[in-house]
Amino acid sequence: MIATDTAQPWSAADYATNAHFVPALGAPVVALLNPQPGERILDLGCGDGVLTEKLVAAGASVLGVDADADMLDAARARGLDVEQVDGQALDYAAEFDAVFTNAALHWMPDQAAVAAGVFKALKPGGRFVGECGGFGNIAAIRAGIRAMMLVHGHAVPPVEAQVYQTAAEYTAVLEAAGFTAVHAEIIPRPTPLATGITGWLKTFRSGFLDNFGIDRAHQDGFAEEVEDFLRPMLCDHAGNWVGDYIRLRFHASKPA
Repeated sequence: MIATDTAQPWSAADYATNAHFVPALGAPVVALLNPQPGERILDLGCGDGVLTEKLVAAGASVLGVDADADMLDAARARGLDVEQVDGQALDYAAEFDAVFTNAALHWMPDQAAVAAGVFKALKPGGRFVGECGGFGNIAAIRAGIRAMMLVHGHAVPPVEAQVYQTAAEYTAVLEAAGFTAVHAEIIPRPTPLATGITGWLKTFRSGFLDNFGIDRAHQDGFAEEVEDFLRPMLCDHAGNWVGDYIRLRFHASKPA
């Protein structure tokens, strides 16, 4: 479910192959939202629309928004109503009963702008429900990438574009935007990676590697080196890869 990181080129086909676990593991967030027939819902960072379909199937009227054109084409192919929108620049006013988001917020650096836009988009009494990467998310994978960059003499950025917050940090962001009854929690979720680290890197970090001097001709070899480095930590003796995912799950309300 992708939002606004323009440095990362997204491919709906690669996402379906290497990241199908993202919507597959989104069921608890949909259950927390508890969409009702007739509700108007905004799916923020809808990606290819796999979870958006579930909201529609519950009887809700759903608008999906995402910044990536290829992902939106895949969502439209499912017959969904979607728009190309930067999640940091939402421009809806008291239109939605709920805003839902899964695996998208950590791609949006300006968290205050996102929260303010969601708050404005909700009707009084509306709810904001979602899940994204939390503090410590994929720490081993990120460390592996950085280690191999150093081995090859590439500059390592002092900070990363993705935002992985603690529950307390994100609660403060939501409350500053005007939300009440905020509940946020960190949930460790070890996640099987069927295509290993190489498939994961192709889907989620090709743009990052582009930006720091590893061109596409050398990215496959670099990914294999990262995978070899991480094998003792993230791959069991049967060859099964498990990513060290940590999620930030939350719900909040706009005062009536």
